[in-house]
Parts: sequence; C-alpha cells; structure tokens
Amino acid sequence: MKISTLFTKTSKNYPADEQAKNAQLLIRAGFIDKQIAGVYSFLPLGKMVLDNITNIIREDINAIGGNEISMTALQSKDPWLASGRWDNKVMDVWFKTQLTSGHDLGLAPTHEEPLTTMMRSFIASYKDLPACVYQFQTKFRNELRAKSGLLRGREFLMKDLYSFHTSQQDQEAYYQKVIEAYHKIFKKLGIGDITYLTFASGGSFSKFSHEFQTITLVGEDTVFMDKQKKIAINQEVMNDETLDHLGLKKSELQELQCAEVGNIFTLGTKYSEPLGLNFTDQDGQQKPVFMGSYGIGVSRLVGLLAEHFSDDKGLVWPDNIAPFKVYLVQLGDDRAILKECQEVYDSLNQKGVSVLWDDRDERPGVKFGDADLIGLPYRLVISQKTVENGKIEFKKRTSDKIELHDKKSLINTIAL
Repeated sequence: MKISTLFTKTSKNYPADEQAKNAQLLIRAGFIDKQIAGVYSFLPLGKMVLDNITNIIREDINAIGGNEISMTALQSKDPWLASGRWDNKVMDVWFKTQLTSGHDLGLAPTHEEPLTTMMRSFIASYKDLPACVYQFQTKFRNELRAKSGLLRGREFLMKDLYSFHTSQQDQEAYYQKVIEAYHKIFKKLGIGDITYLTFASGGSFSKFSHEFQTITLVGEDTVFMDKQKKIAINQEVMNDETLDHLGLKKSELQELQCAEVGNIFTLGTKYSEPLGLNFTDQDGQQKPVFMGSYGIGVSRLVGLLAEHFSDDKGLVWPDNIAPFKVYLVQLGDDRAILKECQEVYDSLNQKGVSVLWDDRDERPGVKFGDADLIGLPYRLVISQKTVENGKIEFKKRTSDKIELHDKKSLINTIAL
C-alpha cells in the first residue's frame, strides 16, 4: 500500500481527552479513531493489526476443534429472562433498546444464552457431543469507567468459545486443551513470558475459574504471583484457604498490576438447565448438557500490545502483528528513485512481504518520524544517494543501527 492512498494521517499532538498511553499512541499513529469514551473505530492500519491478532487466535482454536460462527449482537429478552440475567440488577452493564413494535431488545454483553438456545437445534444425543463453537463478535457493556483506552471499552471485540459435553469429566479434559491453546496464543503474540494463568473465583461447578493476566502498569487487576511456580492468584480469592489449596506461601508471592486478556469458566448446567439444552445418553436418559466458556479480549489485546510494544518514539510492532512488515521511505521524485522504489516494492510483495510505501511529498524528518510512530519492523530508505551507490538503507525499528545493503540480498534477507 502507498501512504498516498490512505485517507488517514498521523498527528504530532496527543489527544487531549485521552489518559491511556495505548489510545494516545494508536490515535496519533492513525490506527484508531475515538467516537466517545470507551468506543473506538478501527482505521485501516488498526484493522490490519486486529485481523492479525484474530488470525493467530483462530489458528489455535481451530486446532482444538473449534467451529467458527458469527452470531447477532441483537438479543431477544426471552432466553435472558429464562436464565435470570435480563434484570439490570443482576447484570448491570446492559444496553437495551426497543423495536418500533415496543418489543424489548438488548445488545449482547456476552453470548451464553443465545448460543445455548441455538444449540437445542443441533444437540439431541450423546452422539452429538462434544461440540465446540466460537466466534469473534462485538460485545456491548455499559461500563461505569472507560478511561483505559482499548483496555476497557463499552464496545469491544471478543473471541468467545463455548464447549458442550456429556459430563464434567469430558469438559475438564477440554478445559486443559484450552489452557494449552491460550499459552500458545499469548506466546505467539509476544507476551507469553509476562502472561500468567491466574486463579480466580469459580462458579457452581468448580472451586476456581481461571484468568490469563498480563503484567502491565496500566492493568486494573491486582494479582499475587509466584514467578518460580508460574502461578498467580487474583486478589479476589487471595486468602489462607486458597494458599493452602495451591501449596503457596504468601511471603513468596509478588503483588503486581495486571490486565486480564483471557478467562475460562466451567459453566456446568447453569444455562443448559433453564434453557432446556438436553441430550439423551447411552441408557436413553435425558440429561442437561455440561458446558464451558472461554474468552479472549481481542480489541483489548490491541491496546495491551500497544502499551507493551512501544517506546518514546512510538509503536514497535512484532513481525506477525504489524499491519505491514516494511516501511519504504521514498526520498525524492527522480525517475531513478521511483523506479528503484517500485522494483523493491514489487519484489517484496511477490515474496509475500507486505510493504507500506511512503510516497508523500514530505521532508525526510517527517517520514522518519512517522516510520517510528507507526512502528513497522523494518525501514528501507531509497534516495538519490542510495541509488547512486547501488545500495538501500536498512534499519530495524528495534535498533538505531543503519545498514547499507544491495537490493537483492536485502530483499532475500527480509523475506526469510
């Protein structure tokens, strides 16, 4: 892509109404646009980052048998009445509206009820189980506070996976598969070493649920962590009983600020019983389906990664998350420069390397500043001087070192 074809622009100024570093950087770099507090539009570069994260998650969820769907955000109140969660006193984050007929609708804060209802059409026998269904879907939550940029939004993208089983034992086995998949996902995203499986409060069918908490100074959660054992406890369940159960000593735990990036729950029959999701077992008996729920905050991850992968110059995206791999800086509009830029651009694209070509009529300092702010992994510079020398200027975003390479070797190196 050429920057001249992008409708977005970078900004030198920090948005006055944003406190969170992630939102400040992403807005300045032209990745997102703020609509209202807690509500952001993803612009072309931001959408590419969001899609890259989504694809990383999709790969590992598909690997454990996930079937991807896409459900509606508009919610009939009936299944929520059946589960007891339509009442604002029970779930206080609802956004609700009405049809012109006067029928009440909600905007989904989560999807347990509608999916459980839908699965009644597809689950009748033990032969239909297990089933694992997931989606990447926009959620709506009327949060009291929305001051952390993408880390806490009123509208956000979530990956929510739901599993359906004949027994608790079968669900627990799948639960462990999800834990392993999540570890792989966060490692691929570059935060595996700072993201910990964390014990949190459980529901009716298990003593604990689990969260995946990432260490960050902007996190809203407090966790107590044993880094040697790689075990963390959310403050909400931090007590002597929990420590004894996990074999931990309070003196060996470190108190840290974290942001929750994922969670997994054993739901049991909490939703299948009131919503009538049953199956016939091998003895011909009707039983409620046993369920689990597993979430990852996808748009939240964009904000978290922007906080983590950044410096005083701007964003510093890893290769597999960056919207483009290469920032190609064109200095001058001489025919030889344009020819060299086009050849490099085409050669890299042919090798599957994505390039953002800065073809604007701007000063070098502006282009270099934008390259640092946008944060692509590699910067290439083609100018009158490099053309005359038969070289291309190369720089990694993570280094101040500038190197000169010939075109063929540089293209082959970047394409590895």
